[in-house]
Amino acid sequence: MDNASTGSEKAREPQTFEDVDKITAAVASGEISETLVVAEGEERTTWFVWLLVACASISGLLFGYDTGVISGALVTIGGDLGPAELSSGQKELITSATTLGALLGGLVAGVLSDVLGRRPVLGIADIIFIGGAIGQAVCHTVWSMIGCRFLIGIGVGIAACVAPLYIQELSPTRLRGRMVVVNVVMITGGQVVAYGIDAAFENLHGGWRWMVGLGAVPAASQALCLLFLPESPRIMIRRNDIEAARATMTKIYAYATPEQIELKVRSLAAAVKLSVEITNSTTFLQRFRLILTDPINRRALIVGCGLQAFQQLCGFNTLMYYSATLFKEIGFNQPTAVGLIVSGTNFIFTLIALKYIDIIGRRKIMLWSAPGMIIGLVLASVAFHFLTKKTGGELVDGTQYSTAWSAIVLVAMIFYVASYATGLGNVPWQQGELFGLEVRGIGTSLATTTNWAGNLLIGATYLSLMDRITPAGAFGFYAGLCLLGWIFCVFCFPETAGLSLEEVRLIFRHGFGIKESERLRRERRALQAQEKAERDCASEKA
Repeated sequence: MDNASTGSEKAREPQTFEDVDKITAAVASGEISETLVVAEGEERTTWFVWLLVACASISGLLFGYDTGVISGALVTIGGDLGPAELSSGQKELITSATTLGALLGGLVAGVLSDVLGRRPVLGIADIIFIGGAIGQAVCHTVWSMIGCRFLIGIGVGIAACVAPLYIQELSPTRLRGRMVVVNVVMITGGQVVAYGIDAAFENLHGGWRWMVGLGAVPAASQALCLLFLPESPRIMIRRNDIEAARATMTKIYAYATPEQIELKVRSLAAAVKLSVEITNSTTFLQRFRLILTDPINRRALIVGCGLQAFQQLCGFNTLMYYSATLFKEIGFNQPTAVGLIVSGTNFIFTLIALKYIDIIGRRKIMLWSAPGMIIGLVLASVAFHFLTKKTGGELVDGTQYSTAWSAIVLVAMIFYVASYATGLGNVPWQQGELFGLEVRGIGTSLATTTNWAGNLLIGATYLSLMDRITPAGAFGFYAGLCLLGWIFCVFCFPETAGLSLEEVRLIFRHGFGIKESERLRRERRALQAQEKAERDCASEKA
């Protein structure tokens, strides 16, 4: 055996590292062991991590594209599906079918990924995306369109649940939030692409078929990419495939020493040891009860589901689904192009979140951005009140409305979207970090289902709400819901930035952990500073 090989074997000898039981005890007691900090050690993010995240985030692109493209399609379908013009009820059914499918897809996705693994489930979502996109492009009746939108929805629900989970479990702790935001950037990017495609094909007869059919292209691309991506190391360890987990860790932490890699694998194995034991000794129903009855899991579930409910009940996705219809009614000649401005704002401000979510923190971003959403919605409500005075408070298609008030509506929507994209559009998708491994699939499924249930409720009632309580009343109502969501964040949402996935669950031991999370983060920063000082001292001596 050559010297390099011998050195590598020696680096993996158990006696050269801290005892695994010591690490396990540290995790169980809530004390952050210095060994855990060392095991996280890496100085640079590798090309492998960025490539992996980019491939996984194609799910986000599909999510954004397939939810955004329907806005322009609804305006241009005309009589292609039978009726001379789609009624409000038919538009709501077509839109809501996607959401209903996503609700069901999200409900099973996390649990299915616990059984099959994260990667195969993303592959299943791609197959569903391809089938749904082609089906939409060739359908000729309203009900076949509704059925294909439902199928697309299942794929969206699966991707929305599993892609962030997969990315979180493969990302270094210090960049975990940012990596998940890459997926959200792709969601908003998908919406921008969708609006661009809508604008390109809106004047072409039957152009809506191209709009919906092109969604098959990125799905096929990701299906090919998945053949070359690894499974989550936590899933590998749970299956007792330590060597495969070590190989993946070596690629993720390419600049770390063999000792650091081994420490990372050992600390991860120790940290998920309890989760593995629970998973192997319980049934699905028992784990489902565990997430509801165990105080730590229940608090995590309340936070995860609460944030996802906030994300939908704020009314944002009604703007994504119906923006072209709304801007057409208030007098814009190119409603799809105006919708592109709104989705472009969403994309740009998501990039801001990409840079700062791990620096500022999830909690602060939420507390600072939510008031901006409230202001934007209140301004829109006031503008709609004065805009529609001459039509009795209702929007009447074909009416010549004040261009000044129409412009104020657009400015209010841009301000609202910018605030949403900075915080609420991103933070809820960090949901996977709230749960222990043994219930992570179940927890993310329930949180994602909450998201789509809220989406279904808002999407199915938006047009009716606009008719019943007027546009001014509808946007004022959404502003009130945003205020309630902000209050929820103030009292229930702890900071998780900078903590490992295994450390996050410790903050829920005694309440919602607003103060506990800050204590743990201070300890981790202190240990990291101590570790850096020791390394610098050792380098000077050398």
